[in-house]
Amino acid sequence: MVSAKILFMSEAYLFCAFVLLFSVSAGLVLILLGKGRVERLLVLQLLGTSTVAVVLLLAQSLKLPGLRDLALVLGLLACIVALAFIRYGCLDSGSGGEKQ
Repeated sequence: MVSAKILFMSEAYLFCAFVLLFSVSAGLVLILLGKGRVERLLVLQLLGTSTVAVVLLLAQSLKLPGLRDLALVLGLLACIVALAFIRYGCLDSGSGGEKQ
């Protein structure tokens, strides 16, 4: 009885990971078709968070603790990418978000 419950939870984690992965693919379309740089930055941050969630769900479902470390690294990289995006000229802080 306990093993059936564990199997069901693993399937639930995999289903949630699949749904989040679908949202990540939809977010990639939004990055390509986005109108402004600020919107693209926000979608990029959302993709980073969703990717971390997918990796954490896979780590729990597949019982691979090393994937938790990967999720931590991906979360840090998403933060660094956003900072680099802002710092190196993609956004201008003085003009309200968009660079002329």
